[in-house]
Amino acid sequence: MIVAFADTLFRADFTIDDEKEGVIWVNRIEDPRMFGVIKVDGDGVITDFVEKPTTFVSDLAIIGIYYFKSGENLQKELQYLIDNNIREKGEYQLTNALENMKTKGMRFFPGTVDEWLDCGNKDATVFTNKRVLELHSSENMVAATVKNDNSKIIAPCFIGENVELIRSVIGPYASIGAGSRIENSVISNSILQDHVKIRNTVIDNSMIGHHADYSNAAEQSAIIRRIAEQKLNKINLPNVA
Repeated sequence: MIVAFADTLFRADFTIDDEKEGVIWVNRIEDPRMFGVIKVDGDGVITDFVEKPTTFVSDLAIIGIYYFKSGENLQKELQYLIDNNIREKGEYQLTNALENMKTKGMRFFPGTVDEWLDCGNKDATVFTNKRVLELHSSENMVAATVKNDNSKIIAPCFIGENVELIRSVIGPYASIGAGSRIENSVISNSILQDHVKIRNTVIDNSMIGHHADYSNAAEQSAIIRRIAEQKLNKINLPNVA
């Protein structure tokens, strides 16, 4: 059985060693307090699982992908937590099931990834968006149905179907969902979901949800134009679509 969390992206060679009872993929991070972490012994076997430690235990964070040779064994341990209402910090924790399995003699080994991209909060998700756009920068990610009215697109960007761009600068690292309308604005390093309307503003390092409608006062238009001009002056023209 493979368990993979839905809010993370990975780049790795996931060749499975089916001689091992379990593999838990980890990544070394600076601040592990928001993650479960592991400790390993000299043989590379995982000795401890700690969920979101408040004091330093290890910097090897569990990143959300697991291999279990026996899915039935995992199911039994998870059911035990539910039946006995065993929670930690208000939640049923997979790490508690792992600890029970380890106590019964199951040996887990750490796996590594080339790159781990988290989507657990706004800043992490915006950074992940940037990396995905970089990885696909050689592809055309601007839909043919985009209506471009005197706007500049600074690659890499993703722009969905039927987006309207009016007197704006888009990018770099902007993802704009289908049916959105951007007018007299500068959008960079941000994620805008579907059917968003933006007017007379500068947006950076941000996430905006479906059907949001945001505008600054009309008198800000001149300021926005100056920011757009400054942004264009800093880029290489071959990168402008």
